[in-house]
Amino acid sequence: MPATDTEDLLDRVGEWGPAATPAGTFLLVPVRVERDLRLVSRWMNDPAVAAFWKLSGPPEVTEKHLRAQLDGDGRSVPCLGVLDGTPIGYWEIYRADLDPLARHYPARPHDTGIHLLVGDVAHRGRGLGSMLLGAVADLVLERRSACRRMIAEPDLRNTASLSAFLRAGFRLTTEVDLPDKRAALMVRERTGCRTPP
Repeated sequence: MPATDTEDLLDRVGEWGPAATPAGTFLLVPVRVERDLRLVSRWMNDPAVAAFWKLSGPPEVTEKHLRAQLDGDGRSVPCLGVLDGTPIGYWEIYRADLDPLARHYPARPHDTGIHLLVGDVAHRGRGLGSMLLGAVADLVLERRSACRRMIAEPDLRNTASLSAFLRAGFRLTTEVDLPDKRAALMVRERTGCRTPP
């Protein structure tokens, strides 16, 4: 059963509002399968994305992944990353402390995790990912007052992702063996984020 508003584990991601970045106005928009499946599935079938997300194939593969979150208990919210009105990537904001990941590191209450991909090749390799990642980390830490730190666990082989997290203010704390990958455990503490208005 999906979480109700009073049980929202991620403080209403869809209501966080925009973040101003040097590249434009960025917004996390919760996924709606009927509207977004075709686009997210196309991104998942890009070979550079498929190598790490492992969700290539027919749209039903991506739909199953999205619905598991949308129909779940609210510990993960799949979103489109929209820059100046154009969807440019896929993001998952999740409660790392409530995720199976918490068995692999010293989790703290309200740790918030992040997964992302930049969808179109034209937007990759220009520093856009790290810029938006920094903006989203700031947004999470501003909007989730109980959250003291952001967590990420990119595949160690994904050097572009590792670089983006480092440029966005995350630090590598350790390597962890997860069921499907050897990951870099990246952490960004609350210190350093903008002060909420």
